[in-house]
Amino acid sequence: MTDLKVDFSNTEVAFHLKSDAELERAYFLFKMISNEPLVRIGTAATHFALKTHLPVEGLIRATVFDHFCGGVNADDCIPKIDQMYNSGVYSVLDYSVEGKQEESQFERILNQMCTLVDFADEKEAMPFAVFKPTAVGRFELYEKVSASISLTPEEQKEWERVQERFHKICSYGLEKNIAILIDAEESWMQTAADDLLIELMRTYNKEKVIVYNTLQAYRWDRLDYLKQVHQKAQEEGFKLGFKLVRGAYMEKERTRAQQQNYTSPICVTKAASDLQFDDCLRYMLENINTISVFFGTHNERSTQLALQLMSDYNIKPNDNRIWFGQLFGMSDHISFNLANAGYNVAKYLPFGPVRDVMPYLIRRAEENTSVAGQTNRELSLISLEKKRRKA
Repeated sequence: MTDLKVDFSNTEVAFHLKSDAELERAYFLFKMISNEPLVRIGTAATHFALKTHLPVEGLIRATVFDHFCGGVNADDCIPKIDQMYNSGVYSVLDYSVEGKQEESQFERILNQMCTLVDFADEKEAMPFAVFKPTAVGRFELYEKVSASISLTPEEQKEWERVQERFHKICSYGLEKNIAILIDAEESWMQTAADDLLIELMRTYNKEKVIVYNTLQAYRWDRLDYLKQVHQKAQEEGFKLGFKLVRGAYMEKERTRAQQQNYTSPICVTKAASDLQFDDCLRYMLENINTISVFFGTHNERSTQLALQLMSDYNIKPNDNRIWFGQLFGMSDHISFNLANAGYNVAKYLPFGPVRDVMPYLIRRAEENTSVAGQTNRELSLISLEKKRRKA
């Protein structure tokens, strides 16, 4: 057994793409995010400024947007894509416009996704494309299907259009050999998406993995679900693709469960979530011949566990069935040190018009505020790098 630990405290590698000015900006942003009252005030002020059309987009673009996003459109992202690729880190372009739930918007997203697959096909630096289920269908529709509530004839046609959009994107991904990551959302709409994605994997994951669903490990039922669908895949002869994350809707999930008096789907403690994540990770790597994985994690300990298990199971660092992913603007100490050690790494690179991407950015700030350890880790590493450069 070889110990393949990667040194995540190597700040020279982690921040080698950042200028001194960009490093100072990152420090300023994480310092702001670490202050919960400031985040609340800033969020309210930003909502107000955008709603009343105050000229703040330039300020947002120069600070939080440029740190966490690739650009306003796909072409705008190319310099960052190329820069990271030259350092061994791939990109997943994420069109991060949220909250629009009309048929015309769903058709626009469908076209945008096919364009992104073409864009990825032309750039070796982009092996994946990604979208959310609610980018191509109404939340309430997924919710009704998940709850097995009968659809009206109009809703049935609408659901068929949603399924067609999924199939068009995934079939185009297969044609161009670009894998499609589908994000997970709230538990009360996720069953419909899960069932649809099994059908898509059955269709498109016969020879290799094109379609990836997402498992949110803060849900206590996900390891059981993984084992159940894995058995189905083995019986029916198709491969599974999963992105494994901890999750993004914890407070909303717990509040709804309490209000509607049902058992929360969220693990009771952080330790239980971590255990669920690691158990899913272990199961996936034990079954790597039939499950391809994308570990979306900012957690150093879980990442080191994955590296150790890869070593134990004699899986090469650059095995194309295993990817590690982090969000752009965060956890560069994990991304670039992993890539430097020869592992497959991709950064989620959000893009879109500044105004439309603000809900995404606000959620990023709120999530970072609630995970104090993560923000403090970013600040301590940036401080170390600043000191190193001055030495």
